[in-house]
Amino acid sequence: MPQERIQKILARSGLGSRRSCEEYIKAGRVTVNGMPVELGEKADPEKDELRLDGELIRSQEPMVYIVLNKPLGVLSSRKSQGGYQTVIDLVDIPERIFPVGRLDLDSQGLILLTNDGNIANKLTHPRYGHEKEYQVLLDRPPDKKQLSIWRRGVILEDGSKTNPAKIEKMGKSGETRWVRVILKQGKKRQIRETAKALGLKVIKLIRVRIGPIRLGNLKSGTWRPLTPDEERKLRASIQRSSRYPNRTKGRRRGKQARRAGKGNTSVR
Repeated sequence: MPQERIQKILARSGLGSRRSCEEYIKAGRVTVNGMPVELGEKADPEKDELRLDGELIRSQEPMVYIVLNKPLGVLSSRKSQGGYQTVIDLVDIPERIFPVGRLDLDSQGLILLTNDGNIANKLTHPRYGHEKEYQVLLDRPPDKKQLSIWRRGVILEDGSKTNPAKIEKMGKSGETRWVRVILKQGKKRQIRETAKALGLKVIKLIRVRIGPIRLGNLKSGTWRPLTPDEERKLRASIQRSSRYPNRTKGRRRGKQARRAGKGNTSVR
């Protein structure tokens, strides 16, 4: 087998997303044949001995893809903090899996779990623009102005501005407090902080879709493997996003550079 970048080997072995594996290397936690390595180095997983925190990294396991309906009060992480149960505790399988993306303690719904670091990276990295859909119960019905601002983007307390989002009321009643929100961005507690900036409060938040994968009628706290059809759709979505990644920022920078160029009359 040819040599590969070490973070790719780690991710494929179920140790986390590609980005989290890069952090392990930067922190000096990874060794190859007893020697610490730096980001960008390569190894042969069949010939070299790779260790994380001194623990031997197992060879590649079969790829596992799981849909879980995360209940309230459960952590979206591998390790418990403060005695809370984690999503990993709810799935009894031998493979070493990790959650793709996060839902906070007070949120519920769809979590994907896998040992496929490549797919995890593609689903969570904002560059690839995979949609996440949520059903959100607010403390009161949002008015037209609040919905319009939410769609355009909202300046949060930390000074950052959210990207444009899709949002619509659920149901025919104008007094409904339920809204459907679709994001391609993934800021921490983004929906809650956006609602707060608009004078609203989130009472309940349920994620019902990630890319082509839907929660469906899966009961809270239960899980199931992806069906072959779902896995095919997921891989097709990943392939499309890899071929045509989100270039919005690049286009914006290009336009800014062209504008600056028009006003620049200096000669070099």
